[in-house]
Amino acid sequence: MISVILLKRKDMIGFRFSDFIPEENGKFKFDELLKIFLQLLNIASGNVSEAIQWLNELDRKYEFTDDDYAMGDFINDLKEKGYLLGEGESNNNFKMTAKTEKAIRQQSLEQIFNKLKKSGNGNHSTPFSGSGDESTSERRDYRFGDTLDQIDVTNSLKNAQINHGLDSFKITEDDLEVEEKELKTTASTVLMIDISHSMILYGEDRITPAKTVAMALAELINTRYPKDTLDILVFGNDAWPIEIKDLPYLSVGPYHTNTFAGLELAMDILRRRKTKNKQIFMITDGKPTCIKEGLRYYKNSFGLDRKILNKTLDQAGRCRRLGITITTFMIARDPYLQQFVRDFTQVNQGRAYYSSLNGLGEYIFEDFVRNRRSTVR
Repeated sequence: MISVILLKRKDMIGFRFSDFIPEENGKFKFDELLKIFLQLLNIASGNVSEAIQWLNELDRKYEFTDDDYAMGDFINDLKEKGYLLGEGESNNNFKMTAKTEKAIRQQSLEQIFNKLKKSGNGNHSTPFSGSGDESTSERRDYRFGDTLDQIDVTNSLKNAQINHGLDSFKITEDDLEVEEKELKTTASTVLMIDISHSMILYGEDRITPAKTVAMALAELINTRYPKDTLDILVFGNDAWPIEIKDLPYLSVGPYHTNTFAGLELAMDILRRRKTKNKQIFMITDGKPTCIKEGLRYYKNSFGLDRKILNKTLDQAGRCRRLGITITTFMIARDPYLQQFVRDFTQVNQGRAYYSSLNGLGEYIFEDFVRNRRSTVR
């Protein structure tokens, strides 16, 4: 890395290039260690003791720290800067703070969004013109009902001068020209996350990328689409909503996959939303294996059970009739599972992606930001 030093002399201003020397106070080491620590907290489902233990192991192997700034210094900085709460010698006493939870969401957003092209100014674009906040190149005559902020003042004054001259200058309704603006919409999104046991089977951690995407999407909506709504729910044997602040602590349970219950809860949530554009993003790695009948669970983990599948497909049809589009992100490659997703998508008239874990975030963000499914009724 090279630093630039500005030199000012009597007769010139120039640049001298020299080697970059980090500050002595450990600021850069803290920032670098914090990024790793936040990732470890996400993987450890918010278990600070476990994350610190992993960080110590990595430090021993890769020598992140030295005598000038050791791991104890980093932990003290975490406490002083408000990232950890707790006292005593044992790391088991430490807990994450709200600042840490927000930092994890922000880092998740940066990790995913840095791979995408910047687009828009924080609202969902549609192919329709109307009342909005982004100007287009199109102009038209004034019509009753147009607001003052839509009037192109420069062109309207020019029209008045041409039509009436300077001697008897005046502006009439016929002189007014309106600047078309791109209509912006709001969207209500429910993100469904599969937390069945298969999300950690075969030594592959599928829940951490799903959590990362959920936190990044939550941070994106809060910062760039504040008028949108995002609800998050998880589904295993049953389905239940969770808060954004709960995401770092989310872990997989000993559950089957009750997709039916997840879709039912998502529909109940979206029915209460006032927006016209409603969508479900479902992250899953397997087939539905469970439904609830009264107080008992009907389960079948060994195959695509017709009873479970038909009820799940019925839910997809109900969503379509309510105008709710489902986009399924399947992080599995089995042909028979992909066939089920194709059938499910056809019934809902939604979309499906067969994504690797590495590409999951980019798929979801591109789909959300472009909002190609938005309709205006």
